[in-house]
Amino acid sequence: QVQLVESGGGLVQPGGSLTLSCAASGSIFRINVMAWYRQSPGKERELVATILIGGTINYADSVKGRFTISRDNAKKTVFLQMGSLKPEDTAVYYCNAGVLHATESGVRYLEVWGQGTLVTVSS
Repeated sequence: QVQLVESGGGLVQPGGSLTLSCAASGSIFRINVMAWYRQSPGKERELVATILIGGTINYADSVKGRFTISRDNAKKTVFLQMGSLKPEDTAVYYCNAGVLHATESGVRYLEVWGQGTLVTVSS
């Protein structure tokens, strides 16, 4: 009923830039928080950045100064602008959202995950 769709992944050279987007769809009353995670083979899923409905932003130390998270509340979309990319940024990037989902019986709070988009940083 609520889904997130990521886009923008691909192959990029070290030092390059890439922007990811994630659009939420479905019967949504409010998206309280949107976030980006990433996961590389053999590693735990890592929180990259979060943005709250009021605009509060947090970044993982590993991406501070290089990545920028933003959201368009009207379009229910979150973006991740990635710059100065390094090979260690290579991962599947997942969008995550805490959503107030409007249903026939009322409003339910859901945590929703996107399908992931692969970012490969390599020369």
